[in-house]
Amino acid sequence: MSAAPRHTPYDGSSKPFSIGLKPLNLAEWIEVGDDLDMHLAEKRRLYATVPDKVFVEEPDTREAQREVLDLIEAHLARHHPELLQRLRADVRTGDEADAPPLLTASLLVQEDLILMRRGENGWRLAAGSLCFPSSWSLREKFGRPLHEIHAPVPGFGGGTRNADLISRMFDSLQGQAVLRWNWSLQAGNDLYLPFSHQERIDLATNRPSRFSTDEIAAQAFIRIERQTLRKLPVSGDILFTIRIHLDPLSVLERHPDRQRLASSFADQLAALDEAQLDYKGLTADRERLVAVMLGLAQR
Repeated sequence: MSAAPRHTPYDGSSKPFSIGLKPLNLAEWIEVGDDLDMHLAEKRRLYATVPDKVFVEEPDTREAQREVLDLIEAHLARHHPELLQRLRADVRTGDEADAPPLLTASLLVQEDLILMRRGENGWRLAAGSLCFPSSWSLREKFGRPLHEIHAPVPGFGGGTRNADLISRMFDSLQGQAVLRWNWSLQAGNDLYLPFSHQERIDLATNRPSRFSTDEIAAQAFIRIERQTLRKLPVSGDILFTIRIHLDPLSVLERHPDRQRLASSFADQLAALDEAQLDYKGLTADRERLVAVMLGLAQR
């Protein structure tokens, strides 16, 4: 975790509950951070302990999975050749040598990898490695189309303008990769944060505090999702990648642009409506979090 993170969508440049797609230079498609080995170790732990919860595949997706693996290896060979050599050796000596190609690919990068395929009911989740879910369940979303995957998200369910826009965007995506950011706040620094649909309902209904004491600043972590979309040139499937950044809220205290970032973050939190707060699980804690942000902005 860096003292002055480069990833700052909480500065207001990426609004919550908006699509916010931007063109992405393919040279920057995959991110390699100082926390790479820690992320890969956590992926291996999850594959060993809860494999059915972090990897899914339709039986006829292996060729597309191989396409993903080839693209990732080509990218790393061009931009991080020494890293690729080391990680390939790790995979060859592990249990992944005969694993699904998408699983193998996931152990070369920090990103989670979701394969979307077009069918009669739109784009569906056909395969995926999701070791670091941000409050959703891979098993529950497996095989479902976009409008059902996004059904719990305020303003993104079937029949909404955003749902139609996303579907058209998926259909029109060609060679250009695109990028978006998302953020949330959590208690603690767990990367693996799955939520079932029923758990989300219970959270929205009961609205418990996620923080055990008044020392909210010491417990809160900013969770940033760097998301990319790229159409695979051979299969025509779309690869959705999710790279997680976790920073303690206190990182803002040391940020050179602390006042602006904390003030903007406070404004974004204050602007969330009830449904959006319930979705993020921040209803009970919003006021305290806003107060902490404003306090940082005023120092």
